[in-house]
Amino acid sequence: MIRVALVDDQQLIRAGFRMVVDSQEDMTVVAEAGDGAAAVSTLAALDPPAEVALIDVRMPGVDGIAACEAITRSSATRVIILTTFDLDEYVLAAIRAGASGFLLKDAPPEDLLAAIRTVHAGDAVIAPSSTRRLLERVAALPEPVDDARLALLTDREREVLALIARGMSNQEICAALFLAEPTVKTHVGRVLAKLGARDRVQAVVIAHQAGLAGRA
Repeated sequence: MIRVALVDDQQLIRAGFRMVVDSQEDMTVVAEAGDGAAAVSTLAALDPPAEVALIDVRMPGVDGIAACEAITRSSATRVIILTTFDLDEYVLAAIRAGASGFLLKDAPPEDLLAAIRTVHAGDAVIAPSSTRRLLERVAALPEPVDDARLALLTDREREVLALIARGMSNQEICAALFLAEPTVKTHVGRVLAKLGARDRVQAVVIAHQAGLAGRA
């Protein structure tokens, strides 16, 4: 069972999310909170911990971004930020805070459930309407930013990172580099570990900031 926490200042919205999540055989809601401060304390007290937390970005007191940062810094709980506002600054702030997903609240229930499963499996999800603008904004940085973590990568791992930054799937990287899928999965895992990235989205941001996205 995927253990899910719900964080939103509107009780009716939490009730709706609970109905959707608890309708699934592989998921269960284990905690709720009405603001960021309560979310941090509630999730810290859970044993075993929540595996995925759905957190509203706008809440009184401690907002969703601050709560996300505190939760991801102190636990292995993966966070999906939910918002009614499709704004670039929220997406960037969520990623910097350690979020593994960013979805709009009006996403269909099946998209929300798929996002929970995807994030639980260790990958990341960003609302389709936000993805291209996010990458364009990061790619438009005036100068590449030096990142000492890139020195830890082998030449092959840098190639893999550059292809990840172009939005390629593991299968597409296999074809581009003439590698078997298990080999690519190993390289991707090592890239994420060496960069300290929770998932591919954070790796993409690092690659764009370092100017790697344009070459392989």
